[in-house]
Amino acid sequence: NLLVAMLSNIFEFDHAGNAVWKYTTGRLHHDFLKMPNGNVMMIDEGRKSREQVIAEGGNPKFVHEDGLNYDYLIEVRPTGAIGGEIVWQWSPWDHLIQDFDPTKPNYGAIAEHPELIDINFLLETISMNHPREPMDWLHINSIDYNPALDQIMLSSRHYSELWIIDRSTTTEDARGGSGGNSGMGGDLLYRWGNPRAYGHGTLADQRLFRQHQPHWIPPGLPGAGNILLFNNGWEFPGYERFYSSIDELALPARGYRYQRAPNSPYPPNALAWTYAAQTPTDFYAPFLSGAQRLPNGNTLIVDGPAGAVFQADPDGKIVWKYVSPINKRSHLRQGERPTFGQAFPIPHGDPALSLGNRLYRAYWHPPDYPGLQALDLTPGAYIEDTPDIYDRARATRAAALAGDFGDPIARSDFDIYLDDQSEYAPRLIYIKRPCAAEDAQTRFILHIFPAHARDLPAHRQEPGFANLDFNFAGIEVQALDDLCIATRELPDYPIQRIRTGQIADGNKLWRVDVNLNE
Repeated sequence: NLLVAMLSNIFEFDHAGNAVWKYTTGRLHHDFLKMPNGNVMMIDEGRKSREQVIAEGGNPKFVHEDGLNYDYLIEVRPTGAIGGEIVWQWSPWDHLIQDFDPTKPNYGAIAEHPELIDINFLLETISMNHPREPMDWLHINSIDYNPALDQIMLSSRHYSELWIIDRSTTTEDARGGSGGNSGMGGDLLYRWGNPRAYGHGTLADQRLFRQHQPHWIPPGLPGAGNILLFNNGWEFPGYERFYSSIDELALPARGYRYQRAPNSPYPPNALAWTYAAQTPTDFYAPFLSGAQRLPNGNTLIVDGPAGAVFQADPDGKIVWKYVSPINKRSHLRQGERPTFGQAFPIPHGDPALSLGNRLYRAYWHPPDYPGLQALDLTPGAYIEDTPDIYDRARATRAAALAGDFGDPIARSDFDIYLDDQSEYAPRLIYIKRPCAAEDAQTRFILHIFPAHARDLPAHRQEPGFANLDFNFAGIEVQALDDLCIATRELPDYPIQRIRTGQIADGNKLWRVDVNLNE
């Protein structure tokens, strides 16, 4: 069956697409998995108030007025086709330490307690980079389970660390520091990637940079028992590495615990295996992404921002590659480039220059995998050659406002997208493939009609007029690789109509005239 997350819902579908189970929780965050016992482990997100954060020793200077968002784990036992019972929980909020406020009960020496989480480690950094919103404190972006050890591995993207905790505990034991196979309750058994987070290192000692999908390599595969992960290379400003790698490390395991020399960070110091481009900065996927070890010894690698999946052999040679043609708006045509290069030239700049064929993960399965046996895998037409997908997306405003509205301009046939689902301001994006020299000299003009004159900024309002258009002139085109791109952010007032044009041979040629109320 297929386990799917949609907003705050988890669905399980059979091979015919029938929902056989649904569970609704608060706010699912990134990852979930089916446990061997049939339960579902998932990351949920909660919020602590400013007062609660300060009560745990958080520095008030860096705590947002709306508090702090944090992630925690719940294990749900399905009860019928809808709903479930929470049978186990773990929260980082039960395992905090701080050296800021000696009047609080969790005050202590950070370096002496690597099993605990320093609540103040990132508060200042996050508050500086996200001053207008409650802090996304840990940003746990993946979860893995080791049934032989009954342990869970978590990835904290913001701490740039992977953590291992004990699942054999009761929920009550998981709130404290004793109990379970390890005898450590819900405290961290192991952490790796950024010893600065627990007072044992500097920036030079940091090994992980906003990583994704750390997991145990399963039994029977090359490197079994080691950890494999996608090391993205992005970080908060000043800490970036600016290239990605796939890293494998051997754990310093001893029974249900992990060895560490006194007053030292957790080992290992050296990697068991790594993949990076020959010129490291040639391969950079700052977000999303993942990796999987294959039976033949190759590693399946997902370049999330570029929507690419490829295999690298143990020597780092790329032996197979696939690029997803599924676009944020519809799908691509055969031979079209799906992204603008790496689509992320400035890590803390604007990631909107992407056509949206991003991938979160990809998994390889053998031909005899039961989930594949239930499907009809008869080869058919190319995805890119299926017109129904493209036409339906273009015709649905909820999916896209894309190209070919009005009469196309023969000399420069640009597609036009309204990116109204951007996490930033809405914008128009013009795209042309391939990009000729004359296309790069093109200038666009843009008229925006507000829903009402009073929606305009005060300096634009004039007595006795209604719906005066707001003009942007001279939108410049950039040439990136074989693409021409022009973007323009839209104002935040209600918009009734958008009209775009192109200046060609000194004449204004209108390309799109769209009424957004229709």
